[in-house]
Amino acid sequence: MLVVLGVVVAGVYLARTARQAEAPSTIAPASSSSMVSSASPASIQHPITQADAGPAAASTAALPALDDSDASVAAALAALAKGSELPSLLVRQQIIARIVATIDALPRRGLASFMSPLHAPKGNFVVDEAEGTIVIGAQNSARYAPYMRVVDVADPQALVAWYAHAYPLFQQAYQQLGYPKGYFNDRLIVVIDNLLAAPEPGRSPAVILSKGFYVYADPALESLSAGQKLLLRAGPASEAKIKAKLRAIRSALIGQTLPPAPAAASSSG
Repeated sequence: MLVVLGVVVAGVYLARTARQAEAPSTIAPASSSSMVSSASPASIQHPITQADAGPAAASTAALPALDDSDASVAAALAALAKGSELPSLLVRQQIIARIVATIDALPRRGLASFMSPLHAPKGNFVVDEAEGTIVIGAQNSARYAPYMRVVDVADPQALVAWYAHAYPLFQQAYQQLGYPKGYFNDRLIVVIDNLLAAPEPGRSPAVILSKGFYVYADPALESLSAGQKLLLRAGPASEAKIKAKLRAIRSALIGQTLPPAPAAASSSG
């Protein structure tokens, strides 16, 4: 399940030179909150009932209403990421809605800061100069360390077990986001596949300033999806670690083993 890893990826994205926009207190759904019709069974590609949760027992407690779920979701995520800083990183309002909106946006070209389920990394985005070119600084890994510790402790099997139990909340939030006939788990698989397809440059990518933001100098990298560019910002070691967890999560979600990803071509940045 991409819940924890998705929010971690979102946590590394606010790497910009411009000041951060102030986050609104609520997320306005793209459709009416009463829009909760079910997806057609014939159109569902990856039913959540196929998820292989293994022996990790999911909670059998009754699910709260979506609007009243923040406390229980925060507690569940803290337990799943025990030993990490997730409780202090998490934005504790509309958690499920924020996670769903962020995951849905990752394969697109941009993310909105107001829907991030995590607080932004501390400190400034760091760049270095290498042979007259500005590149993403290696010291950025320190900014992302608290988020990567969440990845380190996340157990894919336990994550999938909890996600399967809490799935009705994710499905409702996805429908309220503007997909009344959509199926969130299908979208989740699409997002995982998009992230796994992110390139793995052989060296730190070059960046340039554009309207107060650092963007990739290589048009091929700048044209990547928002999620893929976030993985590049996290650095090669973190990208590899996140992808390994994503592959395990994907396998559990669809009940089969995902073959190793092909070697990515290096980019000169």
